[in-house]
Amino acid sequence: MSLAIPALNDAEWDRLLDAVAARAGHIAALLDRDMPTELVQDALAAGVRLLPTANDLEPSCSCPDWGYPCKHGAALCYQVARLLDEDPFVLLLMRGRGEQQLLDELARRNAARAASEAAASASASVPSPRSPAAPTGTPAREAFAARTDLPPLPEPPPLPERAGRPPVFATSRPAEPGIEPEALQTLAADAAERARRRLAAALADDAPLTPSDLTEWQDAVRIAAEHPQTEVFARIAESTGRPLTELAQAVRAWRHGGTAALAVLEDSWTPDPSVLARARALLAEDWADGRPPHLRTWRNRWTVVGRDRQLRYGRDGRWYPYGKEDGAWWPIGQPDPDPATALAALLLLQDRRS
Repeated sequence: MSLAIPALNDAEWDRLLDAVAARAGHIAALLDRDMPTELVQDALAAGVRLLPTANDLEPSCSCPDWGYPCKHGAALCYQVARLLDEDPFVLLLMRGRGEQQLLDELARRNAARAASEAAASASASVPSPRSPAAPTGTPAREAFAARTDLPPLPEPPPLPERAGRPPVFATSRPAEPGIEPEALQTLAADAAERARRRLAAALADDAPLTPSDLTEWQDAVRIAAEHPQTEVFARIAESTGRPLTELAQAVRAWRHGGTAALAVLEDSWTPDPSVLARARALLAEDWADGRPPHLRTWRNRWTVVGRDRQLRYGRDGRWYPYGKEDGAWWPIGQPDPDPATALAALLLLQDRRS
């Protein structure tokens, strides 16, 4: 039983040795009896297939088995694979060159490479008579030593009252496929406004910052809330795959508290029982007769029995007022950290509307 593997020719060996010598890690891995994946990839990039494929193997056996390979050939292939796992130099030997021959050649190439790099470095250090003079300047040590004498920084630029108008992208020439000038103009206006807010924050103003870690849905809701044009709203609903009503609920929630208010709309959760107990105590203490309206509790939601009104407790510690409209719960006001204040405002709002 025999197994033939084609040897590499001299040109292939030359390219393979160049790939090995180019990285010191390849030589170290081979000396540790390891065949690094990077070496196989570098050899392949140099046009040398180091690992044999099924088409490269030529088993030969005198048994009458019609299989290809026969069971003896398959067993020999497995044995060869085991030997290659233990010592990669076996593969290189099967490809035509022994371990010591390879190490001697790699040492020669490394020495030649080092000599070439040293000569190039020495040549670069000798100034050419035709090369321009080195640029002049102040040494860093002197510049830092004299920093007390530097003039003060100028005053920061004034904060504009509003963001500048974006360029108009709609022209007489049709837009390229997939480009919507109106949508691009809205995004440009949105970017300008966010830049103004960040400038305001840098100037220690109280302008709110737009969070930078929004999900795609949260950012879509933010844009719809800040750019209430009908066409923008419809385009966002279409691109997110959400019904118009769902987007409208999310936009209203966003305007009452951003990401925290949006989470209150979309998620229900169970607060710590002690938090709810303190909230009930505050209701009884702050209510006029000590008897607040009867509330039906489910997780973080308190629904006023007999009235289409509800308080939702957010993870930010505030109570958000909700009202039922066309069978669905909608945010209808600003949140408050005091449940009694939030509930009183919620019921007063309903009385005024009725």
